[in-house]
Amino acid sequence: MRCHNRSFTPTALQPVVMPMPLALGTFIVPLIVACAMFMENVDGTVIVTSLPVLARDLGQDPITLKLAVTAYVIGLGVFIPICGWVADRFGSRTVFRTAIGVFMAGSLMCAASTSLGTFVVARFVQGLGGAMMVPVGRIIIFRSVPKSDFIRAVNYLTVPALLGPVVGPPLGGFITTYLHWRLIFFINIPIGLLGIWLANKHIANVREAHPGRLDWTGFVLSASGASLFMLGLSLVGGELVSNTVSVSMCVIGVLLLVVYVLYANRVELPVLDLRLLRIPSFHASVVGGSLFRIGLGAVPFLLPLALQEGLGMTAFKSGSITCASAFGSIFMKAAASRILERFGFRTVLMFNAGCAGLAIAVYGLFFPGTPHWLIWCVVLFGGFFPSLQFTSLNTLAYADIPSRDVGRATSVASVIQQISLGLGVTIAGIVLQISHNVQGHSTIVFSDFWPAFLVVGLFSFLSIPVTARLPQGAGDEIARGSRGSA
Repeated sequence: MRCHNRSFTPTALQPVVMPMPLALGTFIVPLIVACAMFMENVDGTVIVTSLPVLARDLGQDPITLKLAVTAYVIGLGVFIPICGWVADRFGSRTVFRTAIGVFMAGSLMCAASTSLGTFVVARFVQGLGGAMMVPVGRIIIFRSVPKSDFIRAVNYLTVPALLGPVVGPPLGGFITTYLHWRLIFFINIPIGLLGIWLANKHIANVREAHPGRLDWTGFVLSASGASLFMLGLSLVGGELVSNTVSVSMCVIGVLLLVVYVLYANRVELPVLDLRLLRIPSFHASVVGGSLFRIGLGAVPFLLPLALQEGLGMTAFKSGSITCASAFGSIFMKAAASRILERFGFRTVLMFNAGCAGLAIAVYGLFFPGTPHWLIWCVVLFGGFFPSLQFTSLNTLAYADIPSRDVGRATSVASVIQQISLGLGVTIAGIVLQISHNVQGHSTIVFSDFWPAFLVVGLFSFLSIPVTARLPQGAGDEIARGSRGSA
């Protein structure tokens, strides 16, 4: 659960407040972290539901608002690798409270935004808060809860992860349709204040006496390279900067990332240790999983846009439909361990990726007049496959990782996953823009969307050759263990 690359040494930790009774800690600490996770999950889902209305209010093309989604992902990807070091340096409670405060400040900046530029900056600030908030919260749980109660604590933590995508879309759609989109950003304020108050009362400010030296060179190279590449790609084909500028940003970003790879292979403890990708199960989970996430990362952006701009639904109706995928995810989680035990990781990852890709492509077949109940059922069914795939990928990631390397593996996996989710939104936006221009429509219509859904669906299929390289029986021990704890 650690987010930095040094081993955990309990003797070096310095708690500032007295620890609570173990039984209370097992319950209350995960729920405090759950406040932060719920706030982040709801925020992400309400925003994508409101993007078309928000774009018109800011005088922008709805496709351009992909920048707002990408900016948040950049904030996450840039700062996740150093969250563990920062928590050890300044204290986990201090960083956790500050992160919630930064996220709330970003939310208020979003509500006050009057232009695309200010909104994108506000979303980046939210991403900075999110990068420190949930990962540091997981570190707090790891340090506060006895190992014998760890599974129970994690179960408490998963509740908001499941409820956020259920509550967020209809709530955001309702506020946007019947009130005003600016009000959706005030949802975070009472939740954040509650989280800060509970953290002050129940979380010890644990830190390491000697956190060591942060790999600043690696951090600057990886952060600037990933940011320039992602931002440049998001600006391609837009009106904010010329294509020459956006392509130049992409090229410089790639060059910086190449320099980082060369640098990371020469130092002992890089901020992101890419050498861990040589482990087959970790490689399949991260690389194959990231290709899969490109497709799935596009759906929360693309589907509400298609329902509202292509089919003419209100934001509330759109949100009531897109939340169906969350119900599908919940249903599948109950069966995931049994499916993995029966068929194994390799078979499940390959077959399920194909099913997920087809499900995404089917979203592009919706047209005006398609019964809303049918769309809801298709979206519900489409939620099954990502849930099973993410459960499999996240479990397989640590199958062969030594315990001393779990923190470094978490950093690598988290950053690559976030970048792939952002790439999904960017690629979907580019394909949608090309489709719209080629077909020559004056406004976005439903027929503009099917090429975008088809292209992002293909990325799920691209993950199959990567996972096919897994040896037969990979992760079987974990699959059997997951059945026992299901």
